Amino acid sequence: MVTLKLTSPAFKEGEAIPKKHTCDGSDLSPALEWSKPPDGAKSIALICEDPDAPMGLWVHWVLWGLPAEATSLVEGVKADRVLASGAQQGKNDFGKIGYGGPCPPRGKPHRYFFKLYVLGTTLPLEPGASRNDLLKAMEGHVLGEGQLMGRYSR
Repeated sequence: MVTLKLTSPAFKEGEAIPKKHTCDGSDLSPALEWSKPPDGAKSIALICEDPDAPMGLWVHWVLWGLPAEATSLVEGVKADRVLASGAQQGKNDFGKIGYGGPCPPRGKPHRYFFKLYVLGTTLPLEPGASRNDLLKAMEGHVLGEGQLMGRYSR
């Protein structure tokens, strides 16, 4: 399995996620950049989740079907079920399609993991699928992964 470098111009690994990328700001998805996917890549998927939520894991973003040649996402990805690139978005734990930024209860900082998956296939999922649907569909098809963790507290 190949490890990809996943970065954001908005924040560095382990640092605070800027307010504009949270529910306290404009709730824009951060721009993301990653290293070139390995040969054999057919598509790319992304999940953003908070393992520190009071109710357990909280899903902030589910996206798949990015073209294999993609190496970035712009800031403020639209909350459309299907993007211009053909990528599709699933439902987050706010019950909405697309990105839902950090919105933790007051207290200690929460960690937000942006997880990138390079797949050796395209996935037959319908827009609005859940994180679990995506993880199940990806089984046995992951060629590479990358991860970026940011923090946010209120």
